[in-house]
Amino acid sequence: MKILVADDHAIVRKGLVQLLLEQYPQAEVCEATNSNEVLEQVSRETWDAILLDISMRGRDGIDTLKQMRSDGVTAPILMLSAQSEDQYALRVLKAGASGFLSKESAPDELLVALKKILAGKKYVSSKFAERLLEMPGSLETHQSHAQLSDREMQVLKLMAAGRTVSQVAEEISLSINTISTYRARILEKLRLQNNSELTRYALDNGLV
Repeated sequence: MKILVADDHAIVRKGLVQLLLEQYPQAEVCEATNSNEVLEQVSRETWDAILLDISMRGRDGIDTLKQMRSDGVTAPILMLSAQSEDQYALRVLKAGASGFLSKESAPDELLVALKKILAGKKYVSSKFAERLLEMPGSLETHQSHAQLSDREMQVLKLMAAGRTVSQVAEEISLSINTISTYRARILEKLRLQNNSELTRYALDNGLV
């Protein structure tokens, strides 16, 4: 079995690799630190499963996920994030992920999630699945940021973390005008007036 672990934090990667090898000692577990490395490795080899961090520097995990699916990669992909399921689970599943797991989860839950996606099934936590059943559609309907595109969500989080328009543009390799356009769309969709309100919204909703 071949598993690719993609995360830009070495400690996290090494911990995941060790956990996987303890459970699957005969597996070949490889590492990637950014989107380019992920795309290069999936273009050269076939993987049984991919563990992909959402918040890698540069091109984020969701964009990488979409690119892989567009390129015809069919391996099950488990998305990992320090953010809550409420923010990302539905978004990544719609983008083609096989599952979502919070980095705060216990190691045993990672192994459960991996086993499930290897069997061709989808994975979210039981708590999140219960909420979906109890409140169908509510997570997307009532959270305004659910209507943001993946790129708009990325810009929102960076600006809420204190980046200026020019800093965001440099960090994600887009023009200042493009980032300004994204900012205007975000403010309009969330019915906000300025960066202070944007930051407050992000804090209140656990986006930063």
